[in-house]
Amino acid sequence: MVAVVDADLCVGCETCVDECPVEAITMEDGIAVIDKDLCTDCGTCVDVCPAEAIQME
Repeated sequence: MVAVVDADLCVGCETCVDECPVEAITMEDGIAVIDKDLCTDCGTCVDVCPAEAIQME
């Protein structure tokens, strides 16, 4: 499974960026972007996203 950001739901709060243990998330034009090569599928970003914009697929 891989973490995926729904750009329509992302509010750009950067909570996921701050909480990602492997620094796999960056912001581009105010939207979170997950580097699939760095992501370890831990699910932390899903748990901390206040907008529920990140899901594991």
